[in-house]
Amino acid sequence: MSFSVHPITPTFAAEIGDLDLRVAMSDAEFEALEDAFNTYSVLVFPDQALSDAAQLAFSARFGPLETTIQKFRKGVKLRLGPEFADVSNLGADNEPLPADSERRHFNSGNRLWHTDSSFRPVPAKCSLLYARSIPPTGGQTEFADLRAAYDGLSADMRARLEGLVAEHSIRESRRKIGYDQFTEDEIKGLPAAPQTVVRTHGDSGRRTLYLASHAERIFGMDDAAGKALLAELIEHATQRQFVYSHRWRVNDLVMWDDRCTMHRGLAFDDLRYKRNMQRTTVRDFAPTCEQEGIALKDIIAAE
Repeated sequence: MSFSVHPITPTFAAEIGDLDLRVAMSDAEFEALEDAFNTYSVLVFPDQALSDAAQLAFSARFGPLETTIQKFRKGVKLRLGPEFADVSNLGADNEPLPADSERRHFNSGNRLWHTDSSFRPVPAKCSLLYARSIPPTGGQTEFADLRAAYDGLSADMRARLEGLVAEHSIRESRRKIGYDQFTEDEIKGLPAAPQTVVRTHGDSGRRTLYLASHAERIFGMDDAAGKALLAELIEHATQRQFVYSHRWRVNDLVMWDDRCTMHRGLAFDDLRYKRNMQRTTVRDFAPTCEQEGIALKDIIAAE
């Protein structure tokens, strides 16, 4: 193995050393990197001088790339290419967005605990976020280990969660921050998606919670009871013992497993400092219900 692995905790998050992501890896090297990813869920690659093309090429080795939902939103002028999610506070002029910016309001939803693209029928496998500039204070990203959180549930709770399916929507997470500016076309183009509350992480065989602020209800449950259960699970999963907080450095690339983690960005003075970050996102291979062998039509029929 030509690179080094430096665990941040024994089982969650690790730094990868002696690796230049601009240089193509052999199949054996890539397999070893995938093994580290499946073990630690969050990998930090420090001091990477990546072009857009290099980030895209490395990301695409893990699977097909998503197109950002911003491409489909009315009136949004992309600062980056369509394969990138613009996780910055910058407008098309590369200056901080003003206080009354619609996009600034929308992006503040990233400060809620979430899982990328859980609102899509085929959700994300992993995300790769690259830091071109960072604020001097604040702006960390926190990651929650949902495999460890599942292991920490009582046997009764694990049994209770088996087979449950939640409905996820980007509109739900934005509703929680008071954002309500979706157009009718956007609502039609961004329908809610069903996702299992518990799933098997296929590359490790471990069971994991699958949660996000995008989850709005649980099929077959009273709305209030479903929301309460989702809130209880998120509170459990984000206890200190399950969380790694990453303080960014310029040229960090951080990669995380969307199948078994949640994350959130912390606040910073976004009207004063630039935080220029870009994310590539890799699609999973199938909807979670299909992966778990759950017949969605039966779930809906039982409503």
